[in-house]
Amino acid sequence: MSHVVILLSPDQISNVKRYYSAHLLEKLPPGSLFAARSQSCTITAYKSGKVLFQGEEADAEASRWGTAAPSESLPSIKQHRYSPPPEIGRMSVIGSDEVGTGDFFGPITVVAVYADKEHLSLLREIGVKDSKHLKDPQILEIGEQLKELVPYSLLVCANPKYNSLQAQGMSQGKMKALLHNQAIKHVIKKIDPVQAEGILIDQFAQPDVFFNYLRGQEVFASKSVYLSTKAEGIHLGVAAASILARYAFVKHFDILSERAGFKIPKGAGPAVDQAAARLIHEKGFEALNSFTKVHFANTEKAKVIYQNTYQ
Repeated sequence: MSHVVILLSPDQISNVKRYYSAHLLEKLPPGSLFAARSQSCTITAYKSGKVLFQGEEADAEASRWGTAAPSESLPSIKQHRYSPPPEIGRMSVIGSDEVGTGDFFGPITVVAVYADKEHLSLLREIGVKDSKHLKDPQILEIGEQLKELVPYSLLVCANPKYNSLQAQGMSQGKMKALLHNQAIKHVIKKIDPVQAEGILIDQFAQPDVFFNYLRGQEVFASKSVYLSTKAEGIHLGVAAASILARYAFVKHFDILSERAGFKIPKGAGPAVDQAAARLIHEKGFEALNSFTKVHFANTEKAKVIYQNTYQ
């Protein structure tokens, strides 16, 4: 079992706890603030500020929040050969990012974008930045403009497909790697014969893990491949990809809400459990496969709410 330890501030730990709110455990190890168990990773936050990630996707989950903390027994995560150069923000880059991995309802959306260095000022002018700092109405407005301005590829892993792959034993990390690979290849083909100066992927796994996921696949070809956490703040190409991925994600939620007959909430908190219970009541248990990531802990919580409320 792999493990990673990172050191976070109290505010960052609160964000981690909120992110994994649907997977919190009742029994806590001594000295811990909270513990959670996702699909293939256990997360434990301690009063010291250290957060321990254990499991198959420990590297991928830890990389969402920071780099490894120095430890005598656990080596720190160092710069790797795929780390972007200081001038990356001024280069012509294909950037890729994904949305929807932590939401119970809705698909995973992955987008790759080619951002020519000559167009970076224009992207900045229309408001392109890290999508986490934009509200959904802004995402929709900027997304409409981006669709006409940049070569891009959008891939959607809808819930039935996601659930089928997960049931066959495929991890979420591998699904994301396959989608990033395919989207990047699509953009490379779209801009041919122009060649990007580099490819920058918003890092969700250590490079060796990422490329191991792609073993046996035709991998995108580029002389300069970079992986970095928080890549949306490193290059506008990744920021544009994150906006278009969120744009598609929000649009898909509108479709889900229309199909359900009521507004489907995002995230993985209590409101999501209530909505899933209502969906079970109105559409039946089988509807969860079309609307949700059924392996999330929200499924069992929704079933309890359904039994207590509608039975």
